[in-house]
Amino acid sequence: MSESLVVCDVDEDLVKKLRQFRFRKETNNAAIVMKIDKDKQLVILEEEHEDISPDDLKDELPERQPRYPLVNYKYEHDDGRVSYPLCFIFSSPVGCRPEQQMMYAGSKNKLVQTVELSKVFEIRNTEDLTEEWLREKLGFFG
Repeated sequence: MSESLVVCDVDEDLVKKLRQFRFRKETNNAAIVMKIDKDKQLVILEEEHEDISPDDLKDELPERQPRYPLVNYKYEHDDGRVSYPLCFIFSSPVGCRPEQQMMYAGSKNKLVQTVELSKVFEIRNTEDLTEEWLREKLGFFG
């Protein structure tokens, strides 16, 4: 028996908040963690973090449930320039329930398109989310 892929909509208030987040003026790291409300089939805000490192953010993510953290990261380039890329991370830990995994995987692209994100990464273990890992991923963007 095959289940049809569920694609969840993105909560309107969350879309507004994410657009504001994109244009924030602060120069520290920040993150918004999103989850799916299974009953409403809606991507919603779970929590917001100011001045948080990738290493601290990983401690905020559940080890056995998927989440969508969006990180506004202060990235210091090798040539001295500083940028603030918006990094979308699909946290899909090994050991999640398959139906939960499918719901998050199926809804990821809609969320990425709705918020117009270009730096999209995935982790299968929350322990992988470190400053070093994020800097390495961002290195591919130049």
